[in-house]
Amino acid sequence: MKSYQTSFFDESKRLAALSRLRDPLEELAKHINFEMFRPILTDALRKTERKSPAGRKPLDVILMFKALIIQRLFNLSDEQLEYQITDRLSFTRFLGLHIGETIPDYTSFWGFREALAEKGLERQLFNHFSAKLEAEGVFAKSGSIIDATIVEVPKQRNSREENARIKAGHVPVEWDENKSSHKDTDARWVKKNGVSFFGYKDHIKTDAGTSLITDYRVTAASTHDSVVLKELVNETDEGKPLHADSAYTGEEIEQILKDLNIENKVCEKGYRGAPLTETQRRHNHQKSKIRAMVEHVFGFMENSMNGIFLRCIGIKRATCQIGLANLTYNICRYAQLIRLNRVQPA
Repeated sequence: MKSYQTSFFDESKRLAALSRLRDPLEELAKHINFEMFRPILTDALRKTERKSPAGRKPLDVILMFKALIIQRLFNLSDEQLEYQITDRLSFTRFLGLHIGETIPDYTSFWGFREALAEKGLERQLFNHFSAKLEAEGVFAKSGSIIDATIVEVPKQRNSREENARIKAGHVPVEWDENKSSHKDTDARWVKKNGVSFFGYKDHIKTDAGTSLITDYRVTAASTHDSVVLKELVNETDEGKPLHADSAYTGEEIEQILKDLNIENKVCEKGYRGAPLTETQRRHNHQKSKIRAMVEHVFGFMENSMNGIFLRCIGIKRATCQIGLANLTYNICRYAQLIRLNRVQPA
């Protein structure tokens, strides 16, 4: 077997090859200044002053945050996140690490994400990036699209009696502390197209002109899509069209849109004994040309981000991870808009 003499420039040569192959993480690092998130992360996660300089230094918050972006972008478990960062030069470069430097272990990633979830920082981070996009005039503001997708979590193997008590808001008394910690009592079952799913829903509002997510809510999967609409629309939508599928029909929604002077572009729904007329079907077809663009968002999450299946328990953690997934999508979409010359970088 041919021997190889290592060189001082081996790492730089390999990184240059990755750049030539258009490393997507390098593209993100080029267009996104992650330092913008440091004040939020530092202030919220600051601990009491250390009594002694001894011991391990605190992990850099931007390095840890960027690691969570990698985790959501590639849908990795904490253990796989540590392994892949150790294994892949593209990951270490994105994090600003070099060969030989210490890589945080998976428990550190878990603890950092737990701290974010406990303080609800994913929402602050999402809003902060949205404010940047707003300041740069990125949003087209030609209308909005609302839709929801199911986010699955590990299925629970409970008895019918246990499920009934959970649905009523009670934890079965026979569960000890250890068992309760492994049971998700916030997630719910829902059936779609004859298939049952267990988990949560990511309800999003997107800017119709750019397909960027402008707002979102997280609920149990059993929550009907239309219930959250009133939380997603506001005065900023006044005078603009709102597109959605027929799940968002109803007198209450029509009144909400009317009160806010929002142009109703929700697809109409047919009923038994009162099917859609030819005119209504034609109008739905026209509306769907714009409404369908929201599927590109979920398509990116499902394919380019390897899906948004979660490995956590409880709505607080699910909300954090779904919020990070929405932020990760926006970061990637913003970089894509720059690459397509549809947005000029600040």
